[in-house]
Amino acid sequence: MIVVSSCNPTKSPYIKQHPNKKIFGARFHLGLYNLSNLEKENWFHKWLRGIGEEPVIFDPYATTKSKDQIKSYVASKGYFDGQVTETITTLKQKTDVYYNVELKPPYTIRNIYNEIADSNVKKLYLFDSVNCVIERGKPYDVDILQAERSRFERFVKDHGFFGFSGDHIYFRVDSTVGTRQVDIYYGVRKFMKIDEFNKVNLIQHPIYKVKDVFIYPEFFPKNALEGGDSYMNSLDTTFYKGYYFINSKKSERVKYDLILQSLYLKPGATYNFTNTEQSQSHLLTLKVYRLVNINYNEPGGWSPLNTIQDLNCNIQLTPLSQQSYKVELEGTNSAGNIGGAVNLIYQNKNIFHGAQLFNMKLKGAIEALAQENTSLKKSQEYGLEASLRFPEFLLPFIEKEQFVKKYNPSTILLAAYNYQDLPFYTRIMSNATFGYDWKAGNFQEHIVSPLQFNVVKLLKIDSAYQAEIESSSYLAYSYKDVMILGGKYSFIFNNQKINKSRDYWFLRINAEASGNLLATMKRISKSPKTEDGTYEFLGQPFAQYIKTDLDVRYNYRFNDVGSLVYRGFFGIGIPYGNSKAIPFEKQYFSGGANGIRAWQVRTLGPGSYLPTDSTFLNQTADIKLEVNAEYRFKLFWILEGAVFLDAGNIWTYREDPSRPGSQFKLNKFYKDIAVGTGAGLRFDFKFVIGRIDFGMKLRDPSSTGHSKWIIMDRPYKYWDDFALVIGIGYPF
Repeated sequence: MIVVSSCNPTKSPYIKQHPNKKIFGARFHLGLYNLSNLEKENWFHKWLRGIGEEPVIFDPYATTKSKDQIKSYVASKGYFDGQVTETITTLKQKTDVYYNVELKPPYTIRNIYNEIADSNVKKLYLFDSVNCVIERGKPYDVDILQAERSRFERFVKDHGFFGFSGDHIYFRVDSTVGTRQVDIYYGVRKFMKIDEFNKVNLIQHPIYKVKDVFIYPEFFPKNALEGGDSYMNSLDTTFYKGYYFINSKKSERVKYDLILQSLYLKPGATYNFTNTEQSQSHLLTLKVYRLVNINYNEPGGWSPLNTIQDLNCNIQLTPLSQQSYKVELEGTNSAGNIGGAVNLIYQNKNIFHGAQLFNMKLKGAIEALAQENTSLKKSQEYGLEASLRFPEFLLPFIEKEQFVKKYNPSTILLAAYNYQDLPFYTRIMSNATFGYDWKAGNFQEHIVSPLQFNVVKLLKIDSAYQAEIESSSYLAYSYKDVMILGGKYSFIFNNQKINKSRDYWFLRINAEASGNLLATMKRISKSPKTEDGTYEFLGQPFAQYIKTDLDVRYNYRFNDVGSLVYRGFFGIGIPYGNSKAIPFEKQYFSGGANGIRAWQVRTLGPGSYLPTDSTFLNQTADIKLEVNAEYRFKLFWILEGAVFLDAGNIWTYREDPSRPGSQFKLNKFYKDIAVGTGAGLRFDFKFVIGRIDFGMKLRDPSSTGHSKWIIMDRPYKYWDDFALVIGIGYPF
């Protein structure tokens, strides 16, 4: 038996045989398969063969086909006389196949000629020729021709040619012109029409306009199929603003104006393929329809006497259930602390008949708090949250309707109240948010919250913990009752495509500010300050700070079983004016299931600071820098593995005398970088990812040793230098 031993399938899509997959250089899945006994058919051996991968046996015919595929590929890129040869070496029943590709300079495009007999389409071609992606002097490339075919097809269909398709476009290539050049003949076939005598006629491509638009706001396919004509005849028709609304009820489930706002289709307008797509997309984003089907038909058939043909547009909208009640039982994971929660949720997707999404959630949660050198404790949280999302801007904008059509914006109102009972203190948090979000292209999203109002009140605090806080002016300011009134902006870029195996980027930028408006009002009104030199609003001090952070991730896929994920994070919050420190809720922390996993949550930093009392480990600060790398690989069944390397820390913006070494200093911050590594398991249950990570410290900035690298300074300590963290979902 000869086995193929090397090839990267993601880099060699034209090679017909790929070797068995590797994890860390070992063919793990092949090993699972080989553990089974091929002569036994019981469940265990079948299971091993199912999760494993059978050996890839070298096939000379597949090698020949691969060589032909590579040659065809390089020819499609302009290397018409490219030569491909293979070298096969076999040693110890393992075969390596090497493909040698010899290329001369590629053929380039000399001239582009059109062979468009249809005068209507030819006018469009000449008008749009500046946008043609085929360029003179560039290498010949079949992919470029295909891209031009798709581009011009859409362009033609956007100008009323309903029956036009890419099959009507063809390219002839003349490679006999010499000097390694080609001439390309850009052709468009005429429209093929069968007359009443079943005779095929080649005619000019007809242009279509939309005559009438029929909208079915409550269309149920099952009823239409079972009821047939009787179902359609039972519907009432309402003519509204030039559109026909056909409904079984006279009441509007969704306001007609909202539906029209989402449409790019107008009666009397020329047929446009892109407008049809965008109308369907916008109607679906209202989130009140399960299905949106847009189709066309020719009323009265096709007439050769008309230069412009008529189309009727039918928009069939199948609604979702408007209201829902549900009880959710969920596992929680707040930075590595595992617990459970019960949520009672009411949702109305169309509360004011304008696709407004209303959510109300009543929540109760309990979490176990595990930190090194402390006993297991718990936290409890109870809260009520309500949100209302409008599928439009509530404030007037210039050309508001066009903005809605282009960017699909939403307005969000949110209010929440939470009661938290933690081991060391009890507090209540109330907040209200007003904001907008909108899409900008397929991968970009903007979120603007011009008004964010938060109130944090400390009801009870452990006396020993209070003494710990009051020993630091920084922590004392952080844990005060505070009011936060400000705004926030977020930009998100994510080019990940669901169910697509490809590399992708994720980028999130946040920026927020608080207290500036209140501070300005207080200064203008010459309001008196309190004894500690701060202003109050409604009897409570308010926070004044700016904060911004950047989170960037890149996922690189090796193959269908392995990927390498990188992440970088930097954030900084600067208190000023009315604040000596940013509020505790807004500060950064590190460690735990989503940070540097060799440290338990909130136990790392800030800087090189070493706590003298491990009873209250809750380290937070104003600046955070973190980088992570994780290699993820599929094992078998629901099990996935990972190895990771984490580095970073947190720092204070201003000096904190009670925590020496905690301040960020540009000339020495790199000396405070903590480094951890480890391995973990992921359990893919489809609906949720369970995760266990085992972390080990490599470099501890709080170490008293000279190098800070533990292996060079001291022996490892089990409880201090290792951490087991449990999480839900991937860490990033």
